[in-house]
Amino acid sequence: MDIKEKLNLIKKNVVELISEEELVNLLKSKEKPVVYCGYEPSGNMHLGHFVTITKLMDFQKAGFKVIVLLADVHAMLNRKGSIEKINNYVNIWKKTIKAIGLNAEVVTGSSFQFSRDYILDVMKMSQEITLHRGLRSMTEVGRDMENATISQLLYPLMQIADIKALKCDIAYGGIEQRKIHMLAREMKDIINYNPIVVHTPLITSLKGPGSKMSKSIPGSGIAVTDSDEEIKKCISNAYCPEKSNEDNPLLQIMQLIIFPRIDELEIKRPEKFGGNIIFKNYEELEKYYVEGKLHPLDLKNAVTNELIKIISPIRENFK
Repeated sequence: MDIKEKLNLIKKNVVELISEEELVNLLKSKEKPVVYCGYEPSGNMHLGHFVTITKLMDFQKAGFKVIVLLADVHAMLNRKGSIEKINNYVNIWKKTIKAIGLNAEVVTGSSFQFSRDYILDVMKMSQEITLHRGLRSMTEVGRDMENATISQLLYPLMQIADIKALKCDIAYGGIEQRKIHMLAREMKDIINYNPIVVHTPLITSLKGPGSKMSKSIPGSGIAVTDSDEEIKKCISNAYCPEKSNEDNPLLQIMQLIIFPRIDELEIKRPEKFGGNIIFKNYEELEKYYVEGKLHPLDLKNAVTNELIKIISPIRENFK
């Protein structure tokens, strides 16, 4: 794979890359660059996580070393549960990542976040970042920020320090990470580190716009532990506006999770509704759907079938 092919693969389904010039220079100068993505291990992996895991697989294909940070300390600071609960999910996540087939170095935050150099970087940044700026960076990722705690102000500083400590060339995440990642670039002269940042879009809740994709909200998302029947029920009831690609979670799932894993998609329909049809890429599917040539029910059936193919083998590891 040449540099142009690697660049195109990395940019696929990406909503922000800062900067492309820096990325090209990185690909030219380093044989095996390092990318990382962090996750709070406070619950089972769900569809939202699958977007970033899928993109990490693209980085892997492009020759990157992939680091997955299981941010156990961050989860605690963000009030996501007890240490015991978080440690349990660390083990579950390790099994899940292995079952998915992502060849990543899996690191826990607590394994390096108490070192002298790490703490020193956090302290340096704490002198430069105002309370207002720190709180603003947490608006998309913090829990109950109306009643923010001091621990949540440490969160973005530590996330920035993680990037340097793990020697990452690229900090990658969903677009909700943008404020922290941009703050990281602002801190380049303070901690002498300046990562490239890459962001992918978020999937709309299966309940539609205005709702959050969370397992605490029934019907809003799907976890890797869900049964085939639970997946079918959830997708059957999902928000899927006819002839529209705006905030349509099922089209988003097709684009960000399913098509990156397949060469083509066959949707089976009775002859009276047009018969079976094959799509070579997501763009073909979206155009067909927006033109009203594909019924929402047919799209739902296709998403259900493909998600079951992806999730069932992973779920087997938990039996």
